[in-house]
Amino acid sequence: MANHKSALKRIRSSAAKRLRNRYQAKTTRTYIRRLRATEDKAQAEDLLKTVTSMLDRLAKKNIIHKKKADNNKSKLAKFVAKLA
Repeated sequence: MANHKSALKRIRSSAAKRLRNRYQAKTTRTYIRRLRATEDKAQAEDLLKTVTSMLDRLAKKNIIHKKKADNNKSKLAKFVAKLA
């Protein structure tokens, strides 16, 4: 266990950040599943904007890798384009 006050604070703040990051990443994954499940093109386009923004935010904060975000966005854009 940590012996210094600063180390104890670092443990607390790291735990809080980890929780926040996990929540944001999980929420984004849920939105991706929701987008993949949709059949309506108009609704899919709205969801795509939201998901793209969420992925960019996660990549900016280094919660996920930038290239993973780009790959996800590309695959989802192709999916939406194929919808009739």
